[in-house]
Amino acid sequence: MQPSSPVSSPQFIHRLQLDNGIILIVRENPTADLVSGRFFWKKAGNLWEKREKAGIFHLLATVITKGTQTMSSLDIAEAIESIGASLGGNTASDYFMMSIKTVSADFEDILNLLGEILRWPTFPEEEIALEKQLICQTIRSQQEQPFNVAFKQLREKMYGEHPYGRSILGTEETVFQVSRDDLHECHFKHFRPDNLIISLSGNITLDQAVKLIEKTFGTWQNPCHSLTLTSLPMLRVSPCEMVTHQATQQAIIMLGYLTVGVDHIDYPALKLLSTYLGNGLSSRLFVELREKQGLAYDVSAFFPTRLQPSHFVTYIGTAPHNTNIAIEGLQQETERLSEVELTPEELQTAKNKLLGQYALGKQTNSEVAHLYGWYETLELGIEFDQKFPDLINNISAEMLQKVAKDYLLSPYLSLVTPELIMN
Repeated sequence: MQPSSPVSSPQFIHRLQLDNGIILIVRENPTADLVSGRFFWKKAGNLWEKREKAGIFHLLATVITKGTQTMSSLDIAEAIESIGASLGGNTASDYFMMSIKTVSADFEDILNLLGEILRWPTFPEEEIALEKQLICQTIRSQQEQPFNVAFKQLREKMYGEHPYGRSILGTEETVFQVSRDDLHECHFKHFRPDNLIISLSGNITLDQAVKLIEKTFGTWQNPCHSLTLTSLPMLRVSPCEMVTHQATQQAIIMLGYLTVGVDHIDYPALKLLSTYLGNGLSSRLFVELREKQGLAYDVSAFFPTRLQPSHFVTYIGTAPHNTNIAIEGLQQETERLSEVELTPEELQTAKNKLLGQYALGKQTNSEVAHLYGWYETLELGIEFDQKFPDLINNISAEMLQKVAKDYLLSPYLSLVTPELIMN
């Protein structure tokens, strides 16, 4: 198997595609004797789950390391611990991922182990049963946490039948419906070379990486079937109010706005607005609603990166008797973005904060491997790492105001409170 279509940069970052379709990204960093790897399956995650099997990828992530055709769960755990490495899996809305980290001398050993886990998992029945119990305990625990309850009802109303409206964990009902055969079928469909992105960072050269990946995965062939995402429901903004009464010491208020995916022209501006509004102790929401008015136990905003239309959320935790005034304050501060342009100082401060945090998020080999693999998974390419700062720096106050007018004026309201507060 020979590499093709190489792309490299002065920072010793390379991207190439192997004959069986694997995308390999290598960032050479000899400053530390470590290698970190991220293995992404781009057509996977809960975006690809059927409603009746919601949570199957999360369950798969917990049991894929519990046995292969030649190794038991204990054998795998001992092999990892004996060399002080780490190996694990998790899932997200838009992908499935496995991660490894080890000293460079042991990288081939841990890669061989991962190769066996990925290609020949057995999904033992007793391990499946145990993990189902643990997942359901987590689901029940989340049902007792006001923040999670508020966010769950917000997602469900905002997205309806769209997979983004469902928890990555699934529900107790759907988790118990997943069988061992279902896991094998899911693995067969999605775990294939032409769906795999491997991102490595650390004390390893491109030639070394290609040789080891070819040795471990070179004989892995793609099945004949194609991976096609079923038609997703059309999303429409239909604001409404949702209230859940729960035994809690504070009211949790969330305002949610349906926005855009990562490939949209307005994505960078929404990232910057989220930073300005709710990121850190100097953010607008923290200063105005907590410091000046004393309304908030906790207040923030978030805008996750998604392939499909994402959600812009502001939230506040407040004393129940302050619920109405907190809702008003949260909405006023969000709507203000469409009415008043940020000052040059506010704009530059928000840019500095966002880009500073972005740079701090690339300090370790694990973070770098994740970032480049994630960008490739999102179909942005590794070049997006260089483009993102320019996109942020080129945003004007006028652009932010327009984006706020387009997306942040019609909120869904999700409230969890210990008693009936609202009229």
